[in-house]
Amino acid sequence: MKILHSLWVGLFGQAYLLLSLTALFWGGNAIAGRLAVGEISPMVLTALRWVVVVIVMVPLTARSLSVEWHVLRERWLTLVLMGVFGFTAFNGLFYVAAHHTSAVNLTIFQGAIPVLVLLGTVLFFRTRILPLQILGMTVTIAGVVLVSVKGSLEILKTLALNIGDVWMLIACVFYAGYTLALRHRPAASGLVFFTSLAVIAFLSSLPPLAFEMANGTAQWPTLKGWIVLLYVALLPSLLSQIFFIRGVELIGPARAGLFVNLVPVFGALLAVVLLGEPFATYHALGLALVLGGIWLAERK
Repeated sequence: MKILHSLWVGLFGQAYLLLSLTALFWGGNAIAGRLAVGEISPMVLTALRWVVVVIVMVPLTARSLSVEWHVLRERWLTLVLMGVFGFTAFNGLFYVAAHHTSAVNLTIFQGAIPVLVLLGTVLFFRTRILPLQILGMTVTIAGVVLVSVKGSLEILKTLALNIGDVWMLIACVFYAGYTLALRHRPAASGLVFFTSLAVIAFLSSLPPLAFEMANGTAQWPTLKGWIVLLYVALLPSLLSQIFFIRGVELIGPARAGLFVNLVPVFGALLAVVLLGEPFATYHALGLALVLGGIWLAERK
């Protein structure tokens, strides 16, 4: 136990390792989404992942929650909107999209989130934007469009997009909105804030879960579905959030945020290695454009 404790303490001081693991786990979420097809339905997966997180986090943060409750209550509407759109809607659409598109596409589209956030800062916060940032946004959007149309001009002309790609793009817009809202989040500690969002995410996932059940499309997890669920709940949902919060504490939000750019890289590599998905030329070009655009947009 002492060895494990020492390793954990040592890990918590390594910002780059923590943030790299975070990006790896988030990239693996796309693989989990594809593996979940036929094993557990999207809203069952979305709801149960937050059940696991709540069961783990509420007992750990109960005392802090009671102390900081007044801070959370003052900004309850902000909390609800962030939990609904950033956690429930994003993940629900993510897993629905996984039924219709590839894991490679899922992860490359996530690479557009930083640029959507930059665009949001201009539209809603009147942030001054530099020409290089405009170029970066344009290049990133070009990469997303290239992957969406599979490098085909015919698809672009007819706008015959894969519905999974459409759901994923909408999910990315929701998560970008959640990220922008972090500017005005309640002044609670990181773990208390995350726990409160997890509770809201669970509660807000119940209506779409009820709809899925009433529609006859709900599927409770098979053995493989339980394994996928445990991965999603413990790594992308729980440890990644804790690691990211700690990484931000160690090196600051600006530098920590750059590691999110590794998500499409890790996700695409995992999709090829673990799922055997094809990595076409348009995927490579799209990934290069997305990452290159982010690099340009963040130069300043």
